[in-house]
Amino acid sequence: MAPPLVSVPMKKTKKPSLVLTLSAAGLLIGAGSVAYWLLSQRQISSSDLLVGANIIPGDALFAVSLTTDPQQWQKLREFGTKETQAELDKNLIELRDRFLTNNGYDFQKDIAPWVGNDVTIAILAPATANKAVPKPVTTNQDAASDQQSMVMVLPVKNAEIAKNILAQPKTLKQGKWIDRTYQGITIKEIEGQAGENLSAALLDRRFLVITDSPKATERAIDAYKNQTSLATTGGFAENFPKIANYQRFGQFYVNVPTAAKIAAASPNRPLPAQVLAQLQNNQGLAGTMTLEPEGIRFKGVSWLNPNSQRMLAVENKAGKMQSRVPAETLMMLSGGNLQRLWGDYILTSQRNPLSPIAPEQIRGGIKSLTNLDLDKDLLSWMKGEFSLSLIPTTVKQGSPDDFRVGLLFMVQASNRQSAEASIKQLDEVMRNQFQFQVQPAKVAGQPVVNWVSPYGTLTATHGWLDGDVAFLVVGAPITDKIVPKPNNLLASTLSFQQTVPTEPNPTNGQFFLDVERTVKNFPLPTLIPNQQTLLAATRSIGMTSAVSDNRSNRYDIFIALKKVRNSTALPSPESNKSNSVR
Repeated sequence: MAPPLVSVPMKKTKKPSLVLTLSAAGLLIGAGSVAYWLLSQRQISSSDLLVGANIIPGDALFAVSLTTDPQQWQKLREFGTKETQAELDKNLIELRDRFLTNNGYDFQKDIAPWVGNDVTIAILAPATANKAVPKPVTTNQDAASDQQSMVMVLPVKNAEIAKNILAQPKTLKQGKWIDRTYQGITIKEIEGQAGENLSAALLDRRFLVITDSPKATERAIDAYKNQTSLATTGGFAENFPKIANYQRFGQFYVNVPTAAKIAAASPNRPLPAQVLAQLQNNQGLAGTMTLEPEGIRFKGVSWLNPNSQRMLAVENKAGKMQSRVPAETLMMLSGGNLQRLWGDYILTSQRNPLSPIAPEQIRGGIKSLTNLDLDKDLLSWMKGEFSLSLIPTTVKQGSPDDFRVGLLFMVQASNRQSAEASIKQLDEVMRNQFQFQVQPAKVAGQPVVNWVSPYGTLTATHGWLDGDVAFLVVGAPITDKIVPKPNNLLASTLSFQQTVPTEPNPTNGQFFLDVERTVKNFPLPTLIPNQQTLLAATRSIGMTSAVSDNRSNRYDIFIALKKVRNSTALPSPESNKSNSVR
């Protein structure tokens, strides 16, 4: 079955909002519907770039490439559960029918003979009012120039067939196709159909460009001829090769600050403020996706504006915390330097209305609760690797079920003497201000300190590991699972090794989540639509990150997925018609 988004001139439906478009594209990426293609016969400087990067205008908000390989799409459909397969099939059929079947086209007959391995769809930012228009459009003016527009780039492997199909498009139910010329390039577009602005052009016999706006077609031609495309946007060409993979399934690009601003302005904001705040700190975000036997792998890169004064510290010192927690750990998030992370948060939160909490509020809250200075008393000695983990406890029969999991925080101290002084102050606060019992104790012969609430419940335990790693346990009493060092470590489990990427190495942070066990035993807050269906299809999630250079970060993510038994092919258009008749 062919992918649904490969198209020739088709009937245009009502334009969706930009936010809906970006949200849908994000879901496609998450579901595995993105794809990436590298042109093998291109200039060396663009060989590792998104297909059509030399045509898509540089101010594009979003671009995603989709594979045209039916075998790849069938492989994708084998992941997940029957429910996720049905949801994916529903979206694929809707897109295929909208762009192909409903317009009289069949992929194998009309498209496959001439189209390249992948196609790209881009969403353009609205043209600014003061931007000069090189040449006025004489026909089919945009009804709403302040809306986003779409550009689709289809690489051509057989120019004669593509030229013929463009010269003789399918007959329209309303209106007619007309020709006009812009910068020496023939543009075919629709005239006389209400709300229809479809436009198509063949560039240098190598790319068929289809848009939903005549102005968007002109902008694409200008970008191609004037070299003002994505390929020349700051940081784009330098960073895309970092995630190149010649066996990739897909790739996407996001113009981060512009997209985040538009998403933030939406009354139904699809992303939480914390995510938007961090996204706005970057200029670009890109990812490549490949299908593997046990799941989907993403290679990602984000980069700063080349003109920005901000510089990233190339410091990758994480990667040891997974060897300090037990094999049954449900979740672990680690980072290389907590003090530096806080400094980055301060820098990116200044004058940022999307920041979840202002740094001053965090400092003030800690000061009022503990009388400690966050920067001087705590973060000053937290310059080493840190982690946050969820570790389940063994619930004994008849015991209360209030705490089934313990939250473990660990941080490598750069100055143990300063750390001990601060922790001693915390003990005094818990004793004098909150009336907790502060009780020295021992676990496996090692000294620890318990904070016991006025009601007699063990609330927290703190101590030291390996001489310089301070730890704090809150919730279930799981200290005996980390003291002494467990024999069976998270790092040695097959699940961790098969899920958490080994690259980039060295690393600045890692993430692991055993989705199956977590969902089975603990309720999770709903964050995205169809969350339970997606989680039911997932085994585990792993991520490894690193600071690539002083302008960019790298991320590798692997999602281990379940598989559908006896996966069938995507229903054909003919079978859909038969079913509807019945």
